[in-house]
Amino acid sequence: MQAITVQDRDAGLAGMSLTDMPYPHAAENDVVVRVHASGFTPGELDWPATWTDRAGRDRTPSIPGHELSGVVVELGYGTTGLSVGQRVFGVADWARDGTLAEYTAVEARTLAPLPADIDHTVAAALPISGLTAWQALFDHGRLTAGQTVVIHGAAGGVGSLAVQLAREAGAHVIGTGRASHRDRALDLGVNTFLDLRSEKLEDAGEVDLVFDVIGGDILDRSAALVRAGGTLVTIAAPPKVQPKDGRAVFFVVEPDRARLTDLAQRVRDGRLRTTVGAVRPLAEAAAAFAPGTPTVGKTIIRVTED
Repeated sequence: MQAITVQDRDAGLAGMSLTDMPYPHAAENDVVVRVHASGFTPGELDWPATWTDRAGRDRTPSIPGHELSGVVVELGYGTTGLSVGQRVFGVADWARDGTLAEYTAVEARTLAPLPADIDHTVAAALPISGLTAWQALFDHGRLTAGQTVVIHGAAGGVGSLAVQLAREAGAHVIGTGRASHRDRALDLGVNTFLDLRSEKLEDAGEVDLVFDVIGGDILDRSAALVRAGGTLVTIAAPPKVQPKDGRAVFFVVEPDRARLTDLAQRVRDGRLRTTVGAVRPLAEAAAAFAPGTPTVGKTIIRVTED
C-alpha cells in the first residue's frame, strides 16, 4: 500500500515522502480500515509519539495523521461492535502508524459508525476537533447554560465546533481570532468577537470559562479573565499562570465512541457544521503540512475515492 512516511526527525517536512509500505496487521481488538479521507495536525512532527512507541523505541518509518474516515475491511481477533464493510470514522492512536495511508490498523474502540449521508471528507474533519471541543467545554470546563465562555481561535477547526456546541448549550460566547475571521465567527454564533491584534483581550471582562488553543502570551493573559470558581482550559501547554480563584486544566483529547456517534448525529441534524478547507490527494499530503497563509477550515487528505 502507499502511505506518507517520516524517517528523519531532523529533516522535518523534507523527510516526508510517499512510500510503499506493508499492509497493516490487525492485532487483537483492532480493525483494518481502508482510508477514504484523513485529517492531520500540523504539529505532529514535533510529537515524541511520532518517532517512538510507548516503550521509547524508535518506530520509523512512521505514518502520521490521526483522524480518519473509511470502510472496515478486516477484523482482528476478538473485535466486536464493528463489521466488515461498515463505514466508520474516528481517531488513531498517537504512538502507532496513522491514517495518511491507503489502509491503517486501528483499535475498534476509537471508531464510531459513520452514517451513509455524511461524506468522508466531512467526517475526517470531525474526530479530534469535535472531541477536543466537547471535552474542553463540558468534561473539563463544566460549562452550563447562562455562563460566559471565551473561545480562542473561534473560526479554527476546534474553535468553530466549540462555538456551536457552547451556543447550543445556552452559553454566552466571546470568540477571538484574526480580523479576517470575524464574519466567519459571527456566522457560527459568537455573541462578541475580539480581534486579538487590534482589541484588548481584557475587554472580555470576567468569564466562567476560557478555552485556549493558542498558548503563549494569550494563555498567560487569559488566566486573569477567569472569575472566582471558573476554569481555564487549554490544549496548547500546561498553564504557567493560574486563575486567582479558579482552576486551570491542560488536557490531551481522549477517544470516545459514544461522543463521536453523538457528534455525527448533530452533523446529520444540521446542528453542527464542520469547516473543511482544502481537500488534497495523498501525494500532496507532505505539502499540506507546510506552514503558509492561515486559512479558514481544516485541510483534509482524500486517500481513496468513494
